Amino acid sequence: MAKKIGKVLLTLLLLILLVLGAYVAYLYIAYDRLPDNQDLAIEQETSEQLKADVSYRAMTYNIGYGSYPPSYSFFMDGGTKSRADSKKSVEKNLRGVVETTEKIDPALAFYQEVDEDGDRSQHVNEVNWLRNNLFGYNSLYGQNYDSPYLFYPFNQPIGKATSGLVTMSKATMTDGKRYSLPIETNYNKFLDLDRAFTATKIPVDGSNDLIAINVHLSAYTKDRSVMEAQLDKLFNYMEDEYKKGNYVIVGGDFNHDVLGNSPEVFGTSKKRESWNQPFPKEDLPAGFEIPVDGLAEAKVPSSRKLNEPYDKKTAEVTLIDGFIVSDNVAVKKVQVEENEFEYSDHNPVYLDFTLEK
Repeated sequence: MAKKIGKVLLTLLLLILLVLGAYVAYLYIAYDRLPDNQDLAIEQETSEQLKADVSYRAMTYNIGYGSYPPSYSFFMDGGTKSRADSKKSVEKNLRGVVETTEKIDPALAFYQEVDEDGDRSQHVNEVNWLRNNLFGYNSLYGQNYDSPYLFYPFNQPIGKATSGLVTMSKATMTDGKRYSLPIETNYNKFLDLDRAFTATKIPVDGSNDLIAINVHLSAYTKDRSVMEAQLDKLFNYMEDEYKKGNYVIVGGDFNHDVLGNSPEVFGTSKKRESWNQPFPKEDLPAGFEIPVDGLAEAKVPSSRKLNEPYDKKTAEVTLIDGFIVSDNVAVKKVQVEENEFEYSDHNPVYLDFTLEK
């Protein structure tokens, strides 16, 4: 009898090892990064052109793939969930994103974490949703996340997802490009797939181009050399375009504390998460800055930790979203829109600016 039980247990163990081995093989076989310097299609709806010395507004908004209402907590932050509660919930959040965009009324909008398709976002095509519900915008989509089926957490696997960056402009966009960013090469690459930034030229009447760059840097990597390499590539591209005489605006989720002292400003934990380290402003190329005037005084955060449902009194919050601009872009105002994280784990940030002649 003991022999039979031992054989059964051994057989079960071998089956488990076989399944695990097959799954690991699947992850490696399915893993593939998109090529660097990839051309991107632009959907044109308008033919307006920007002008120098005219006031415009830009907005950046990480929409959290439409899956993070205030009631949500995420397993990678110490919470409990991995997928959106329902398709209805995703669509409700996306309607809120559209309404918020209409309220802010940017001429140029940068969105991050926009799912084309995903188990985590109940298979809602969010790229099409933005394009179909925001009118009068030209748009550019670049993929920066392509995950095979991740069977974790076991009670509700986050599954498979394809996601990316959407840039929308009321003015004509040309020459859309996607540039790959360095990522970790160990097992963490399965959680941080295909990081990239996108760039497009927006012609300015009688002047050089505005280069609009959309970026979402890595969040959970603890390898600082990877973060530094990502910033180096972004900075080099910005600098090259600036030296050509172009205007440069980078909008995005930097996964770095753009204030540098967010724990002090917001009265939250002094413990720094991997995605809340101070932004290395000292490494910015000459001629660039991160506009932050008035943000510390306003005390409106742009991101919350998803370890628990949102409670304004106890939430761990920070400011990791915003803009990098070249010094030929005159900043009039920068502000975080206080949304109380109603439609995402991020609040949008907007920038009023003019392009100097």
